[in-house]
Amino acid sequence: MRQLRLEQVQDLVEVYSDLAKRQPPQRGWLKTIRESLGLTERQQAARLGIASSTLHKSELAEAEGRITLGQLRKLAEGLDCELVYALVPKKPLTQVIDDQARSVALREVSEVAHNMDLEDQRPAPDHLRKQVERRAAELLRGRWSDLWR
Repeated sequence: MRQLRLEQVQDLVEVYSDLAKRQPPQRGWLKTIRESLGLTERQQAARLGIASSTLHKSELAEAEGRITLGQLRKLAEGLDCELVYALVPKKPLTQVIDDQARSVALREVSEVAHNMDLEDQRPAPDHLRKQVERRAAELLRGRWSDLWR
């Protein structure tokens, strides 16, 4: 069930992955769209019922990445735009889980191997690799929250 949910979320965010690679306009979306519509700051501020200085500060905050989502949503609506918000993982979520399981497994197996090394009983590298894979698979069958301890 967890794997299915993970894959569903991965499919959901995948449609945004191309957008995440693009840069917003240097002067911000609010100002770019407002100017494209031929609206002055004063005109748009009047339409929104706010001061021109407030709109100017908001557009600057958006361009600098300091605006709140609520504020951006309100200003986007004033331009008859939708605010689209998404978190796009840098790599597939399934890979994140697999990598974390392998990392934990490697740490655990390495600790045991180190102790065995102190007793001159260190296993062969191939054996250690198999142990890491077995432990990672075991961790993936368990509670995933344990991977993040």
